[in-house]
Amino acid sequence: MYKVGLTGGIGSGKSKVADMLASWGAAVIDSDVIAHELTAPGGAAIEPIRQAFGPGVIAENGALDRPVMRELAFQSPEARRRLEAILHPMIRAETGARAQVARGWYVVFVVPLLVESGRWRKELDRICVVDCDPETQVARVRARSGLTREAIARIMSTQASREERIAVAHDIVPNGAGTTLEELERHVRALHEYWCMQAQQPSAPFHT
Repeated sequence: MYKVGLTGGIGSGKSKVADMLASWGAAVIDSDVIAHELTAPGGAAIEPIRQAFGPGVIAENGALDRPVMRELAFQSPEARRRLEAILHPMIRAETGARAQVARGWYVVFVVPLLVESGRWRKELDRICVVDCDPETQVARVRARSGLTREAIARIMSTQASREERIAVAHDIVPNGAGTTLEELERHVRALHEYWCMQAQQPSAPFHT
């Protein structure tokens, strides 16, 4: 199946674009959704995380305490690497399993850190970046999450820069402060139709 990687910085509007594509018949696999499932109460990653970091990073409901883990990861690059060593193989395996049974015009992999991962780029037929100016990113994330500007800046500092994302993109969806929903939908619809045509060509299978 034809494989599109969808990425963008925090607050860029990736989920909105992915929802549009799904409504038009694309198969959407969101690595962030999978990560949340793995770290929900009873999730497969909870016990390995508890063993690696202790009970203090697990909330009372049995889920990963994301604010606590986020702070720990920011303070310690080693802690972040240990967490990634637990989560990334699980996310990769689940993503591959879902890709094998995906049904749609093509499959969209929503991957926030796609640009940072050399392996992801080699698996895809197309990379699409949802592009947004940093100030709009901050404003959107503050409105939806209540995080401070400083906390958002720290998250953004761990992600590829706007320029780095654009440099690897085959397709770019502008979604800055002045973009209307109608403009966004029109742009995404044009890409969807193009990808549908491209999907008629032979494509290599997804490898786990």
